[in-house]
Amino acid sequence: MKIIRTLIIACLVLLASLGIAAKAWAFCGFYVAKADANLYNKTSQVAIARSGNQTVLTMANDYQGGVKDFAIVVPVPVVLKKEQVQVAKPSIIERLDAFSAPRLVEYFDPDPCPVYPQANEAFRDRVQAGAPQRPVPAPAAAASRGVTIEEKFTVGEYDILILSAKESGGLETWLIENGYKIPKGAKQLLQPYIRQKLKFFVAKVNLKEFDKAGFQKLRPIQMIFNSPRFMLPIRLGMMNAQDAQDLLVYVLSSTGQVETTNYRTVKVPSDTEIPTFVKNEFKNFYTSMFQTAYDREGRNVAFLEYAWDMANCDPCSATPLSRDELQDAGVFWLDNPPEQPSPLSFPFRRRPMPSSGVFITRLHVRYTRDKFPEDLMFHQTNNRELFQGRYVMRHPFLGEATCSQGKQYVRSLPRRFEQEAQTLARLTGWNIQDIRRKLPKIQAQALPWWEQLWTMLRR
Repeated sequence: MKIIRTLIIACLVLLASLGIAAKAWAFCGFYVAKADANLYNKTSQVAIARSGNQTVLTMANDYQGGVKDFAIVVPVPVVLKKEQVQVAKPSIIERLDAFSAPRLVEYFDPDPCPVYPQANEAFRDRVQAGAPQRPVPAPAAAASRGVTIEEKFTVGEYDILILSAKESGGLETWLIENGYKIPKGAKQLLQPYIRQKLKFFVAKVNLKEFDKAGFQKLRPIQMIFNSPRFMLPIRLGMMNAQDAQDLLVYVLSSTGQVETTNYRTVKVPSDTEIPTFVKNEFKNFYTSMFQTAYDREGRNVAFLEYAWDMANCDPCSATPLSRDELQDAGVFWLDNPPEQPSPLSFPFRRRPMPSSGVFITRLHVRYTRDKFPEDLMFHQTNNRELFQGRYVMRHPFLGEATCSQGKQYVRSLPRRFEQEAQTLARLTGWNIQDIRRKLPKIQAQALPWWEQLWTMLRR
């Protein structure tokens, strides 16, 4: 504990030496918890790497039931060849989630009584000097329904078809007849994609390949293609959305933040000071806070939870992805200048390269059958402003404070705790009395009469 407090003092001294207000806290806190995808019962995760018109899409396959029942149907803008599809490492989605997750950080108030400035200067110098600088269906059956099999191939544990269709009723019937378990009533949702002349990426598990490889769960599917459309089709996912579904989208861009164009992009509440007991209740805190923000903002909002250069983080909930991991996540432009896009095939060439030049945007969408009637449309910006969902706990100094500044500090704590309680109640909708019962108990000293008078006049 003494070491932690010493480091915090050093951080504050360093901020002061740089002319930064301590209230802003910079990002010198200690990371203690994160709000990752495991917080939500029904979550889909998608990673998109995009530069120019070229896209690499990675889909984490979240499904319920046996592997033999798994099937997905995804609209795609072009006919994909076998060399444009591969299975990705499950760890990539997990790493993107961990790196970009909203985080809880904590600070420890230093002793409010003066410390020797010489010691601070010496320690500051040491800190600065040592700071680190991180069964494929028969074609005849397809034709009878107005469905054309454009491509078919097997990749890893997946049997994949690329289909085109003339009308949604025929496609829905064909999929059901050929063993693809899609919800009834898909016709209405398939129709807009057929009108746009999109193709359909259809995948089922090849049980023989799955069993032979000894996999415990399905790996993500990754595809690469060229298209001016920068979008994510989510309407088909709504067919199964009886309850609220959470979608986490990790967008890796060569320019800056990525925003939705057909829906509002709103930052989650951030940089707020909350009571220290939240450390043991962070899961409940974040899910309640997100639900409150979701209810307040209304329909069709994409929440920005993280926007950062992939070369660093502060504070870090996980280390930045390595160069190899970035390539595994679909980043292709680090091998080639923007005017010379990567070939539309896997694998990417691997050569020494910097890990900068990649900006990550984490968007969190919650949808139900009656919300998000349109697919998500994105656009890349040059905005490289850093943002993170970040929640701050400040542990009070509970040692003996004998100096006048220390006594004033102790008297200020109840007011500070009340402000933190009010903030927590506003963010989460929790009962303020329940929150107050969990606050630290500080025996506040009576204010001198002149301070009491000043306080009354200020009101």
